[in-house]
Amino acid sequence: MELNEEIKVNSGRAWILAARPKTLTGAIIPTLLAGALAYKEGAFTQTVLTNEKAWFSSPLLHLMLWICCVLFACLMQVVANFINDLYDFQKGTDREDRLGPERACSQGWITPDAMKKGIVITIIVACMVGLISVAMSYKYLPWHGMEYILLGIACVLFAFLYTTRLSYMGWGDLLVLVFFGFVPVCGTYYLLTYHLSLNTVLLSLIAGIAIDALLMINNYRDREQDLVSGKKTIVVRYGERCGRYAYLMIGVVVTMLVVWLCCRTMLADRQRFVCVFLALQLVYPILHFITWRKMIRIFKGKALNKILGETSRNMFIMAILLSFALIFS
Repeated sequence: MELNEEIKVNSGRAWILAARPKTLTGAIIPTLLAGALAYKEGAFTQTVLTNEKAWFSSPLLHLMLWICCVLFACLMQVVANFINDLYDFQKGTDREDRLGPERACSQGWITPDAMKKGIVITIIVACMVGLISVAMSYKYLPWHGMEYILLGIACVLFAFLYTTRLSYMGWGDLLVLVFFGFVPVCGTYYLLTYHLSLNTVLLSLIAGIAIDALLMINNYRDREQDLVSGKKTIVVRYGERCGRYAYLMIGVVVTMLVVWLCCRTMLADRQRFVCVFLALQLVYPILHFITWRKMIRIFKGKALNKILGETSRNMFIMAILLSFALIFS
């Protein structure tokens, strides 16, 4: 209650809280990993030749393209958060028994009309950022940037569909894999290197599955409330035990994929320090297991929000260590 009195309606602080900046790790991680892999393959340090033309000979332009990708991903995450905030308020999902972070509309920090305007403005800014990246590279893209315009439209469309419909139908985990894995990783990497490879697929799986841990713990925490709301998540469909071990297996699968990717990229270059880089990757599964143990001890309630924060920290550490291995190997 005291928090409501401190926050003015439609104030800057209210918008920051509504944007949920802690969730931006889900947008930063895939673009960070894609940039690291592109750097390893020379995108930032040498000219990439395509059809006998130099595709951005300046490393600065590559850096600008990568920054645009990061900004676009972050803005789309904010849009999804705004839409989710507004829709759950209108649907009545944000009840008094809500366990997650407080929502702006339901708390009265932002009015519904202001939130609708905020959604539109954020989408416009995201589109402008996307168009800037297309303008810098359209001459050398097969369809002159049209593929990225269509991809951007798809991101906006599924941001609406996921938060308003598909998440209630149990499609969340698949959409996280696609729109937090394959779309940002492949999209960023392709824009920087103009090709895709098996390494890109592996990196997409790593990012998408790791970020799905956030959705899994969120659904694990809200399993009782989601059952009442008719939200058919995996945890609701198959029970607490399934959610518990699905979270654990996410860490196992991500670690296996990380080791596979490191071996592919480093052994191909006959990297002498491959064992050192592989040893660094063991930090993530250790942290993930410790967090999992805490999760099953807490079991239910608002205390699981701490696990949400630790999960975000763990996957960000994984991304930093993997990026380090790719860049310096």
